[in-house]
Amino acid sequence: MKFEETFLKGSYLIKLDPIYDSRGFFSRVFCKNEFENINLNSNWLNINNSISTNKGTLRGLHFQTEPKEEIKLVRCINGSIWDVMVDLRIESPTFSQYYASILSAANRNMLYIPRGFAHGFITLEDNAEIIYFNSQFYSPNHERTLLWNEKEVNINWPIQPTYISEKDNKGLSLKNIKKILSS
Repeated sequence: MKFEETFLKGSYLIKLDPIYDSRGFFSRVFCKNEFENINLNSNWLNINNSISTNKGTLRGLHFQTEPKEEIKLVRCINGSIWDVMVDLRIESPTFSQYYASILSAANRNMLYIPRGFAHGFITLEDNAEIIYFNSQFYSPNHERTLLWNEKEVNINWPIQPTYISEKDNKGLSLKNIKKILSS
């Protein structure tokens, strides 16, 4: 695996390093030692699978508050998504900035999303499927949603969303999230 730290400290775009032969290729998608060598989480408590049947499905921007903050490792295994993370670490010099990347079955890239970040994605084609590892158990009492089109964050989504859940469409403003995180 090749780990490329993004400009949001602690977050990584991870590219697989396949070994090819006449049968195809082999590659690791996780190695405890490699993650620990660069001080990344290697203790995953659950692995989730999500499929979105329609292009333009937007999910997010989700995060959990303390003490249930989570780290995520996301990979698209069918189709493609535009995956985005937003830095919500109050003291961070990149607070409210985002990083996005296309994750697809074809490029096999992954995103490592640290604690203190909101996460979401939009599907770029029908039947997009992702697998994501979580470092924390889901806690409905700690889950929050940053509004996907929050003006202060100004995410430049590559396509217009066509499917959004009611919960995601009623996400919180950055101002309200700052209040929650500061208390």
